[in-house]
Amino acid sequence: MAIPPSVEPFVEPEADRQDAPWWLDRLMSVPLAPPATVLLLGLILWEDVSRKGPWPGWPGPLELSTSPLSLNAGWLLGGIAIALAAGVILGRSATKRASLPADAGLPRLPVFLRFDGRRVVVVGAGPVAASKVPALLAAGAQVTVVAPEISSAIDRSGVRVVQREFEAADLDGAWFATAAATPAVNRQVCDAAEPRGIFVNAVDDPPNATAYLGGTVSRGGVTVAFSTAGQAPALAGLLREAFDELMPADVATWAERAHELSRHQRASGVAVHARRPQLLDALNRLYDRRDRAGAPR
Repeated sequence: MAIPPSVEPFVEPEADRQDAPWWLDRLMSVPLAPPATVLLLGLILWEDVSRKGPWPGWPGPLELSTSPLSLNAGWLLGGIAIALAAGVILGRSATKRASLPADAGLPRLPVFLRFDGRRVVVVGAGPVAASKVPALLAAGAQVTVVAPEISSAIDRSGVRVVQREFEAADLDGAWFATAAATPAVNRQVCDAAEPRGIFVNAVDDPPNATAYLGGTVSRGGVTVAFSTAGQAPALAGLLREAFDELMPADVATWAERAHELSRHQRASGVAVHARRPQLLDALNRLYDRRDRAGAPR
């Protein structure tokens, strides 16, 4: 089994897209250009239907435009008004569907945090908040839960509980915060965290978050994380599940061999650019030895 060249982790691929020509972008940015375009297309369609459609005698816009200001001309004006209104509605709808949050394209810095006894505040005490506590405790955090009502899902034995509404002073001395409350309370947490230099993970609430927790796969000392910057957490979960199936069961052996080789490379002064090819060769040799011994993979 040959190991493919590694891909740098934690880099989300950009969405496949084809940019429109610059002149089209500039044209569509002109006020009323989108609805005017839909109006023109509507008039063309109307004229085509009047000539080839199933309704004999149905007047088209060209025919009506030559009529005096009468009932026939009213057809034309009414048709134009309807087409224009449809253009405005469709243009706004398309813009709304295509728009992304203002910060969606901003770069993110993926990191793994080690708390080592540092204070972390969880605002909210429902099932969602409770699901975040074990990972924080596993990372060594001293967790304080703040909420007016505490769910039975919260294990009080491992955390400090403050049963009341959130106050900005709750973040004093904290290193990190998780907001798992209503958007309004999450906004309070984010506002209080900003001047204190604290990152906030607002669960399923990207506008009020400054940190995003990705879906992770951990096995044998190797952790891989997937993030969509909070925009599609379900997708991150699907990617995590798929990669969990692909990750080799013996990845712990990979990690152990890589650690040994890394120590040797540093002690021997191996150049950084040469270390990864050596690691790839060392890992392949693990499988070569198994093949010669007839061991299952």
